[in-house]
Amino acid sequence: MPTLPSLIARLLLAGVALLLAACDIPGMGPDPAIARREAEAKAIGGGCRHGLRSIEDCYNLNERASKSAIFEGWKEMDQYMRENKIEGVRASETKPEPVEEILPDQKGKSGSKAGAETKDKATTAKPKASEKPADQAPDKPAKKAAE
Repeated sequence: MPTLPSLIARLLLAGVALLLAACDIPGMGPDPAIARREAEAKAIGGGCRHGLRSIEDCYNLNERASKSAIFEGWKEMDQYMRENKIEGVRASETKPEPVEEILPDQKGKSGSKAGAETKDKATTAKPKASEKPADQAPDKPAKKAAE
């Protein structure tokens, strides 16, 4: 027959084990980044199936995604489309090339105005009290005209 303190210790240990069984300890679950990548790969596979792409083409177009997750998404979408009698939509095979627009050169028009504005600002700017005007600076020698 167990003694009273050992019986209390066993009951306390069983109670703590039951309480911790339903507890989510931070850091013990799956990494959210891994779960997100898996979900994205499954979505890619489902999109490929709906876009009537073969699984091999889907693998080649999405080399960085997990092949097993792509296949799982492709298979789930295939089953869903068969159950609901949904027809796929043909995906475009190539991306359209971007069209380059040539804009007229407005540098000459705006450049002369911008240059005039900066000249006006430079002439109207007041010198700081600590700065000496160039003509009053005795430490700078005058340049000779003959040079």
